[in-house]
Order: sequence, then C-alpha cells, then structure tokens
Amino acid sequence: MRPRPFAQVDVFTATPYRGNPLAVVLDGTGLTDDEMAHFAKWTHLSETTFVLPPTPEGAAAGADYRVRIFTPGGELPFAGHPTLGSCHAWLAHGGLPRTAGEVRQECAVGIVTLKEMDGRWAFAAPTLRRSTPDATTLAPVLRALGLHASQVRAAQHLDNGPHWLGLLVDSPDTVLGLTPQHAELERLGQKVGVAACSDTASETPVALIARRSREARAFAPHSGSGAAAVEPDLWVRAFAAPIGVAEDPVTGSLNASLAQWLMAEGHLPTRYLATQGQALDRDGQVHVQRDASGQVWVGGDAVTCIQGEVRL
Repeated sequence: MRPRPFAQVDVFTATPYRGNPLAVVLDGTGLTDDEMAHFAKWTHLSETTFVLPPTPEGAAAGADYRVRIFTPGGELPFAGHPTLGSCHAWLAHGGLPRTAGEVRQECAVGIVTLKEMDGRWAFAAPTLRRSTPDATTLAPVLRALGLHASQVRAAQHLDNGPHWLGLLVDSPDTVLGLTPQHAELERLGQKVGVAACSDTASETPVALIARRSREARAFAPHSGSGAAAVEPDLWVRAFAAPIGVAEDPVTGSLNASLAQWLMAEGHLPTRYLATQGQALDRDGQVHVQRDASGQVWVGGDAVTCIQGEVRL
C-alpha cells in the first residue's frame, strides 16, 4: 500500500453536497481489478474512478488519460457523472489537455470527448442503441415501481455502455411520488430511469398548484443560486438496485440516453435543463444540448469537497 492522491467531487451541482458524489483515485497505477473493486465497494458511493495513463491505442487516438469506473457491484464501461467528475479532478490536480478547452478521456467504450461549453464541462454522449421493450418485460417493472400502464407515455431500452430501461411518464409528480420495490428490481436485474417533461405548457389551476408545491419541495431552502429556481424541462429518477445502488442521485449516462431518445421523438427541444435527485435531498442540474452536427452534449458543474490522499 502507498499514498495516492485522492479527491471526492460533487457532480452536476455548483453547490457542494447537492449533486452526485464521486471518489477519484488520481493515480491508479499498479492496482489490480480486485483492489479497485474492493475500494469502490468500501467508499459506498455510486461510482469510484481510477485515473491511469492512456493505453498505447488510447494515446494514439489522442487520449489525455484513461479512467476505470467502478460501482459497488462491479465495473462500468462508461458513466456520465464519473466522466465529468474525473475530468474536473484531473484538471484540478494539474492535468494539462493536449488541446485547450478539450479533454479526451479513454474508458472501456473508447474515447469520450469533453469540451468547455457555457462555462462548464460537457461530454459528448456516446452512440445510443435503443429498442422498444415487450409487454412481458415491461409489466413486472411497472408493478415494482407502482406504476399503471396508463401513466407511461413511452418506453425504450437504452444502451450507451450502461443499459437502462427508460420510461417517460405522465407528470413530474408521478416521478417524484414513486416508491419502488428495490429488491424486486434487483431480482428482475433491471435498472430503470423514469422521466417526465415539465407541465408548464398546460398551466391549469390544478397543474399550477402542483408545480408550486413541487418547486417548494425540490428547491427550498437549499437553493444555492437563482438557476436552481428555474423550472426544468425534464424531471428524472434512476433506480439501479442490480448494481448495488437503490437510487442514483444524478445520472449522466441515463440523461445522455434520455436526451438522444426524447429529442429524436420530439418530446424535448434541442437545448434543455434536466433535474434529478430531489427524492434524495439533492438538486442535480444537467445541461443538455444538441449541436448542428447532431451530437448531444451533456454538461454540469462540479465542485471538490474532499482532497487529500488514500493508501492503496
């Protein structure tokens, strides 16, 4: 065991302790797979990353560094908040990208590009593979979530490295009111992302009262900035019991998949704000946009909460 530089970063927030924490070991050289997995389980966070030099193939493709991403249940090929958080920690630790304003991160899915956009870093959403789930798959998941089929507007299998079953439901209050049977989702082996578009377009008196109540629950009294009081376009929750995380506070890979799906089908504009984490007393803010080439970028703030060293 030897001391290694370490940071714990809060991602998708500009206010410490309102986003999704990430443990980053900034020198993972020499660690075995088992040692990485054991430490990731010990942190008890949804993800822990280990920064390494790029592989020869990654270096040839322009990678600035390589990252391995672990949950308490195992390794992931890609994840969004670890991508943004590792980039933040690497830069804060003195990392110098080959190209100013751009970081190229190597992970198991290949090279992921990050850029500075509107004063924050954003990653290029990986290619999405999606398909429509059959009724046999969907029915037990809806029962585990306590959802009726009439509340589901659309459903898709979403795969950009991590696989999610994505559900678009009828309202943000349905999203916030879910009390899933996590043990049943674990038995089914199904990670589920549930989302709803904002209902500000139909401001009936009942909808207006519901929105005011929702905003009060979501944003007060811990709003750290005026931006947090803006009604988001999409409300999201992520349930991941099969990988040892009952509910993830803010999920970059899921938000990337949702963006590609929901933009393509006209449910969302090409630039929007998503929020996630209110059921866990968090206030994650995910900034999403699609550029002229069709590439979706997923961005968010990050702040360092703990800095020092670990012995591994």
